[in-house]
Amino acid sequence: MDQPDLRSSEHYINRELSLLGFNERVLAQALDDRIPLLERLKFLCISSSNLDEFFEIRVSGLKQRLELGSDQPGRDGLTITEQLQAIHERTHRLIDAQYACLNDVLLPALRQQGIELLARAPWDAATSAWLEQYFEREIEPVLSPLGLDPARPFPRIQNKSLNFIVRLSGEDAFGRDTGLAVVQAPRSLPRVVALPEQDGRKRFVLLTGVVQHFVSRLFAGMEVLGCYQFRVTRNSDLFVDDEEVDDLRRALEGELAHRRYGAAVRLEVSRDCPPDLDNFLIRQFTLGEVDFYQSNGPVNLNRLAALYDLVQRPDLKYPVFTPGLPRRLAGASDLLAVIRQKDVLLHHPFHSFGAVLDFLRGAAADPRVLAIKQTLYRTGNESPIVDALVTAAQSGKDVTVLVELRARFDEEANIELSNRLQEAGAHVMYGVVGFKTHCKMSMVVRRETDGLRRYCHLGTGNYHPRTARGYTDYSLFTCDPDIGQDVHELFLQLTSLTQTPRLTKLLQSPFGMHEAVVAKIHRETDFAAQGKPARIIAKMNSLVDPQVIEALYRASRAGVQIDLIIRGLCALRPGIPGVSDNIRVRSIVGRFLEHSRVFYFLNGKDSDDGEDELYLSSADWMERNFFRRVEIAFPVREQTHRDRIIRDLKSYLADNTLAWSLGRDGSYTRCLKENEPHDSQASLLARYATGTAPAIAP
Repeated sequence: MDQPDLRSSEHYINRELSLLGFNERVLAQALDDRIPLLERLKFLCISSSNLDEFFEIRVSGLKQRLELGSDQPGRDGLTITEQLQAIHERTHRLIDAQYACLNDVLLPALRQQGIELLARAPWDAATSAWLEQYFEREIEPVLSPLGLDPARPFPRIQNKSLNFIVRLSGEDAFGRDTGLAVVQAPRSLPRVVALPEQDGRKRFVLLTGVVQHFVSRLFAGMEVLGCYQFRVTRNSDLFVDDEEVDDLRRALEGELAHRRYGAAVRLEVSRDCPPDLDNFLIRQFTLGEVDFYQSNGPVNLNRLAALYDLVQRPDLKYPVFTPGLPRRLAGASDLLAVIRQKDVLLHHPFHSFGAVLDFLRGAAADPRVLAIKQTLYRTGNESPIVDALVTAAQSGKDVTVLVELRARFDEEANIELSNRLQEAGAHVMYGVVGFKTHCKMSMVVRRETDGLRRYCHLGTGNYHPRTARGYTDYSLFTCDPDIGQDVHELFLQLTSLTQTPRLTKLLQSPFGMHEAVVAKIHRETDFAAQGKPARIIAKMNSLVDPQVIEALYRASRAGVQIDLIIRGLCALRPGIPGVSDNIRVRSIVGRFLEHSRVFYFLNGKDSDDGEDELYLSSADWMERNFFRRVEIAFPVREQTHRDRIIRDLKSYLADNTLAWSLGRDGSYTRCLKENEPHDSQASLLARYATGTAPAIAP
């Protein structure tokens, strides 16, 4: 039998198209009438926000490579030109589906619930009078219409800002008749305006409709022939030359000022805009037809997310829940004493993130604590984590914080919090130039009767209390001496000048994690070749690395049973005869963003040749995580904890409500079973949290 070429392009899915597929699955949530109505609106907004970032980062990156003369095919066989064309076609379908969802499904359903988003005028007399006053009082004073003529060229347009192109007739005070003007809507203006209730109905109008109706007041003595929305998306990936930079923070501060005006990559214009103005705008931004998109509604659907908070209707939202705690922590007054007895495992958001805050707050207040070391990737603008570290530093403890300034779209917030920590007396480091510090770890050094002891918290998610309520992640507390020594060595490596440490328990990128993962896959392959049970279960956000995919293909050919739970993009094709028959891929899209990374290897356990291995990690199986980031994977030592995580994984694998199955052609099919529904996230809520109802009613 001929050996298949495991590196053949036909065995790989294009990563950009796979990422668009994830956005399609998110949009499907907005169309699912089993989900509360306002949550469906939120899913629509998320799909729009995701698409923005896709253009800001992924599409802009492809365009940059093309401009530099690179059009080589990737592992999947598509050239950059072919990718951009495929993205254009698929994105058009996605955008059409988004506006159809809004106009034909969600807005009518909201009206039935007494929530009305008014279309543009004509409005009734009372509404029109109220909006006229609102425009004069709140909107007109902050608008600066810009006429277009040789003395006043087309203005600079900020990334993703709301703008209007206005067609005029007549002469202004200086006798000029240019015919065109641009009105820019400041970000300070709310995009959704709440109107007075009418007959018990909650009514809203979009800023776009108000500006378009009253725009003639900005051009006295001239006739407005048309006013049309537009928005431009720009390259938002920051560039810092690793070889030239001598002050990373200062370099990033300089780059942030330019992010709003990066190269244009997408133009969105309202569908009613005349073709000649469409072409005029396309030329202004030096774009092509492939970059042009028409909107059948507001050009930024994500702004509709404001309705979620403006409408206080608990019956149209997911039920509120109270995160639980493991029995060992419930009512415990001394967290460190509990950790000394045995490791503590938390599964967020079903378990409270408050335990992580208590860990750091307690350390800040404990007179026996000598030092705290912490990594921060994303933590939020007003972070209780930073508050605890500031308190610890101000009380005289040695506090070292490694802040990743290049956490995308959080750069400015991270610069601000690093300033605050430095002012409090903490040692603040910015990681290693050229490598993002993405690992999640915290260490508390405490003097005890038998000497110094290290207490560690390791996680799969960020130290961010808000996202901890919406993302699924694992946390592990331990005072295992070997893990503590490994974490100590990693902090030394990141903050000082040392060689690569020899770690005994942790896996680290960019040193060794990739090799270790591939070796563990090969080990399962060897077990299967010997006729022994072999099993891999891996859960992550993305699977792209070609060497790992090739190793998984070889494992499948040997008979290893492989289940992959991959939320977002996946370049592996399952179910190819003779290549990936034994690989199954599913994506879970539901109330919570699946964010935890879990790697399980049977390792001969069922044949008495070994003990199964389970690692939790901050890293996806992507080249950037393996080679361009500082990441860790940490073992779960306690068998009871491994059993619990495996039970969680099996719940995801049995899901027939939120799950989608990936086919060999790259398409996803929803795994629905109406008569015996199993919602993995609702099951975890019921198991760990309190005060909840099913996320989706059977």
